[in-house]
Amino acid sequence: MGQVVAVALEEDLGRGDITTEACVPAERVGRVRIAAREPLVFCGADVVAEVYAHVDRDVTIERHVAEGQWLEPGANALTLSGPARSLLEGERVALNFAQRMSAVATLTRRFVDALPEGSRARITDTRKTTPGLRALERYAVRCGGGHNHREDLGAAVLIKDNHVAASGGIEPAIRRARARAPHTSKVLCEVDSMEQLSQALEAGADIVMLDNFSDSQLGEAVALVAGRALIEVSGRVSLERVPIIARAGVDVMSVGALTHSAPSVDLGMDWAEGS
Repeated sequence: MGQVVAVALEEDLGRGDITTEACVPAERVGRVRIAAREPLVFCGADVVAEVYAHVDRDVTIERHVAEGQWLEPGANALTLSGPARSLLEGERVALNFAQRMSAVATLTRRFVDALPEGSRARITDTRKTTPGLRALERYAVRCGGGHNHREDLGAAVLIKDNHVAASGGIEPAIRRARARAPHTSKVLCEVDSMEQLSQALEAGADIVMLDNFSDSQLGEAVALVAGRALIEVSGRVSLERVPIIARAGVDVMSVGALTHSAPSVDLGMDWAEGS
């Protein structure tokens, strides 16, 4: 986290803040509040704290809500106190991180809330994350009630369409992966048709990823698997489809949109009266 924060501050504050230095007396102290300006799931207090640890350790932070808590407009998340110049110098970077993380957490919560009551299905992220921000975005997914997929290419065996093409087919791809992977690693194979699903099951895949299967195909696929493998669904997993997919009996829905398409949320930092 520290390295990511340092890069962001260098980008924004590397040449100083000429406006703040010109307008605000060096001896001035004050207090600001970070509050929701729309309904959202708040996430990112630790990163805000890290920003100000880099800017000025004399800035103190009071936390009013837990990470992952739903906030209505006007609700305060954090209060920051300290040298006025330092509060202003870190404002944009702190808000950029908190807004991005809260956006991911908020969208994730919406997907989780769309699951039917009693469903065993998990909502997970993917590797479609902002370069350099994966750890923060994956944390935000967890704050929103979701789960994380593999962290990086070294974390798990996931055979996708291009692996199948380069390997000469599903069977040889799974066979080679099984021979090479440690005994602690499961083999997950993406399939895009019922024929490929049959091949993956016959080759002994532990998890099958149904890629862009239609609603009508899902029931047929679950029946064919018949408990022989975990079932993950990927591709076109919208909020509207979540209940349909869950009721088909799948185990996991991986949703790239949680991180690559989370719409911005509005958090504001405002000067506290009397400061």
